[in-house]
Amino acid sequence: MSISNNSLYTKIADLYSKPTKTLEALNKKNITTINDLLWLLPRRIVKLPDLAKFQYANIGDFFRGRGEVVSIQARPNFKARGKGRAVLLNITVTVKDDLSENFITLKWFNAYQSIQKKIESLKHFEFLGVVSVFNESLQIVNPEIFDIGKSDSETGLRITYPTIDSIKSHHIQKVFDKIPKGFWDKIPEIIPSSIRDKKGLLSRSQAFKYLHGRVPPNEWSQEEFDRAKRSIIYEEFIYDQLKIKLRKNKRDQLSREYIDISKEDIEKARSLYPYQFTEDQTKALNDIIVDFKNSTPSMRLIQGDVGCGKTTVAVASAFLILKSGGQVALMCPTETLALQHFREIEEILGSEFNVELLVGSTKASKKKIINQKLADGDIDIVIGTHSLFQDSVSFANLELAIIDEQHKFGVEQRIKLMKKGENPHCIIMSATPIPRSLSLTKYGDLDISIIKTMPKGRKGQKTRIVTNENLKNYLSFVKTRLEMKEQVYVVVPAIEESENEDIRNLEHTFELYKKYFPDFRITPLHGRMSPDEKEEAITKFKKHEIDILIATSVIEVGINIINSTIMAILSPERFGLSSLHQMRGRVGRGDKPGFCFLVTDREVSPESMQRLQVIEKYTDGFKIAEEDLKIRGEGDLFGQEQSGVVTQKKLANIVLNQDILYEAIEDIKKYPDEFNGVLNSIEVDEKVFTTI
Repeated sequence: MSISNNSLYTKIADLYSKPTKTLEALNKKNITTINDLLWLLPRRIVKLPDLAKFQYANIGDFFRGRGEVVSIQARPNFKARGKGRAVLLNITVTVKDDLSENFITLKWFNAYQSIQKKIESLKHFEFLGVVSVFNESLQIVNPEIFDIGKSDSETGLRITYPTIDSIKSHHIQKVFDKIPKGFWDKIPEIIPSSIRDKKGLLSRSQAFKYLHGRVPPNEWSQEEFDRAKRSIIYEEFIYDQLKIKLRKNKRDQLSREYIDISKEDIEKARSLYPYQFTEDQTKALNDIIVDFKNSTPSMRLIQGDVGCGKTTVAVASAFLILKSGGQVALMCPTETLALQHFREIEEILGSEFNVELLVGSTKASKKKIINQKLADGDIDIVIGTHSLFQDSVSFANLELAIIDEQHKFGVEQRIKLMKKGENPHCIIMSATPIPRSLSLTKYGDLDISIIKTMPKGRKGQKTRIVTNENLKNYLSFVKTRLEMKEQVYVVVPAIEESENEDIRNLEHTFELYKKYFPDFRITPLHGRMSPDEKEEAITKFKKHEIDILIATSVIEVGINIINSTIMAILSPERFGLSSLHQMRGRVGRGDKPGFCFLVTDREVSPESMQRLQVIEKYTDGFKIAEEDLKIRGEGDLFGQEQSGVVTQKKLANIVLNQDILYEAIEDIKKYPDEFNGVLNSIEVDEKVFTTI
């Protein structure tokens, strides 16, 4: 196969004469080109060692030894069967070193009898494997064994790729072996050579060669491998920061009329609610007022913890726009949240302005009337869901778009709403606090206002993990609080029984809690209920006609019922850390303390328990978000993919590699001219501008 200038985008299928299972598995993971394949990085590369004395076997490292069998035990494992129902063996072999007086243990689990026969026939052999420790003795599990003098066939680098859909590492490596050798020297550069020289970075070609072990074994070293990683991480951060710079430049080129705001209106905006703004709320509103007075459209992210008062600031900002004669749109991810905002805003602003609700369940005849009134300017502020960016919706003078729970929307949806006006200002609210490092990569082109201080009088909440051992204590505590006339949310991750998911479901939980608490009123709430049914359930709960609400994560955002003081989340290991933090923010919002219980009725993995302990230990949403970021990644920052997809960054981790991120940001400021070539090459990519 010949190498062309576009070799990066050569289809992997072109390397094959016919389809294979490996090719099919890669394509299923959207690995279709050689460029995609480059980012399928090995889990491990090890330079295989020479033959050595057992005393040089280090835990966690590969070791090559030679010795004589001292003893062998082979016990059948009746719980496991091989092909053809063959009995599998657990084999333990003690080997004495040929080069010293030391011993080592070799083990095979679920091995076929052929392994036992081979060991018995050899008696004296060479072996290769990774050293571990058990009961303070060194061992190697599932080593490779060879006739004396034959292990030299396994030399050089041992490259281990991740398993993909049951396709093992050696099959993945065979795909790389099909790439022509000339390709590796023709990988196009991104970082200018002048910058690489100043930073001591490898070229892109050299970096990927080291990352995939495509260099002679005598040239490969851990030091050069780490240098290769740093080179690619730096490149990824530079690329992101240049995209952010382009987006910010593009927005700065837009123009609009500035808004004249009087001191009287500012004072009135601050007094809309019957409580004083916190220091952070005041600062955030002042930031927005400065934005409004500029002649370029602003894009401001208000980020802060659940219950910190972001909506208060957003409504005060909307009031200032309405007083200037502009229209406001507030977009929410769910009808439940939109309805709650509508009721609150109508109560606060309804006497002076026309407030309307537009959601998916709004009747067609009413939608038509609302659309006409919006186009005529007869509606001042509209609160809605995805319905707001439909083609049938137009505004007479949209001056401010507010997007609540922005992470719940796709990029295109947000852009469609912004295009309903002539360069309107935009306020984005996030109740998921975002670590500074993520802010710099995902929102580096936005202005950010952070609200950390909570309104006075809020008691907050305490979080505890509940297992089967302390379930009775939890139920007793809940009963006590119910008898004190307080209310309870119980959250489950599923609506119906699932054959494949061993989790509690809503229907089962509803029946179970009726048995637990027969003297109290219980009702379900989930996304499959009609809007009227959901509204009825929430209204009854708010009026305390219901004591326990059994709900799915539909209550994650927006529901604000002060008397509900207990949040029980069942099968909490099924939720992300940010979702858990969001949900527990529904309690402890008033002068009564809140309690959140993470209830798991089964054995969870150590990793899952560690995540739950993060929620139990920390109340600071910023710390929790950082832990979540380590686990889940950031998502695709410059395209339309949202959470739940493979992170766009392949090596760079904005938590673990913060030092390189900040270095990249400073270098772009320090050497602006040196990156012009890269800027010009990515400026033509429209995808750069699809995230607002």
